[in-house]
Amino acid sequence: MDVQPQVTLRPATPADAEDVAGVYLRSFAAALPGVVRAHTDDEVRGWFRAVVVPALETWVAEADGRVVGLMVLDDRELAQLYLEPGVRGRGIGDRFVALAKERRPGGLELWSFQVNAPARRFYERHGFVAAEFTDGSRNEEREPDVRYVWTP
Repeated sequence: MDVQPQVTLRPATPADAEDVAGVYLRSFAAALPGVVRAHTDDEVRGWFRAVVVPALETWVAEADGRVVGLMVLDDRELAQLYLEPGVRGRGIGDRFVALAKERRPGGLELWSFQVNAPARRFYERHGFVAAEFTDGSRNEEREPDVRYVWTP
């Protein structure tokens, strides 16, 4: 029998920054292999350490003492939601979205790359509606994207 570890969602601390960056890097690579990142691994780690964790509402999913997911809220924007590739499909993303809606009951928006069909299906399943499609000229990766909105 496959026993799943208990997953806890909690606010990130400065000590989590390196683990959070690692989850982001591994998840991005697995989910978006054809998208060229605009920053090096070291730049991403520095950004999570200096900006994201200390300045934005950052949450982690922790299982067996290790960070396996992250969610970042920036005002009304669900700015980041990434999971370790091996824990996808276990309801952690669902819990993060429920938490985001609880934290921002007036509504949320987010951006997703158009090529990320699994993420788009996930957000649509959670009531987000595509509100704008762009050619990617406004994001660092220059990848066509879509803005989603959730209104309660």
